[in-house]
Amino acid sequence: MTLADLPALQKLSKAEKLQLVEDLWDEIASLPDDMPISAEEIALLNKRHTAHRAAPDEALSLEEFKRQLAGRL
Repeated sequence: MTLADLPALQKLSKAEKLQLVEDLWDEIASLPDDMPISAEEIALLNKRHTAHRAAPDEALSLEEFKRQLAGRL
């Protein structure tokens, strides 16, 4: 399904579309069992967690992350 399949949605303002996206996201998030985590995703999360525990000082603070992100934009 695409936006073109729903002409009424194309007529919404940007604010209305953003509200719709938020509402859709909330609906998806309320049904976590409908999208199980794959074995590959679990393995990646475990790998990242292990790496963080081995070198926690390499993690960026939220402030540093925001600073670096702002520098890229």
